[in-house]
Amino acid sequence: MNWIILIIAGVFEVAFASCLGKAKETTGNEMYLWYMGFLIALGVSMGLLMKATQTLPIGTAYAVWTGVGAVGTVLVGIFVFKDPTNFWRLFFITTLIGSIIGMKVVSH
Repeated sequence: MNWIILIIAGVFEVAFASCLGKAKETTGNEMYLWYMGFLIALGVSMGLLMKATQTLPIGTAYAVWTGVGAVGTVLVGIFVFKDPTNFWRLFFITTLIGSIIGMKVVSH
């Protein structure tokens, strides 16, 4: 169950990074709403990470959390913010996904 919590925490990490990206594109009240979304997603992500580390090793949990966040944020960047893609960028994202899966496989 804590692996699921950890993955959800990583998804909220993607959400807070995405809120930062949207905030820089806006002005006025809309910008502040995106910053509020950032703070909420940050709080949820950290809370879930803390819950997951109660039973998972901190090194494994942190590596998976940041990995899920990194992969998700890159994908949001590509599909939402129109970030550039090329072979090497996709190659290294794929290796990161493989590393996240590997951490799960070798963890007790």
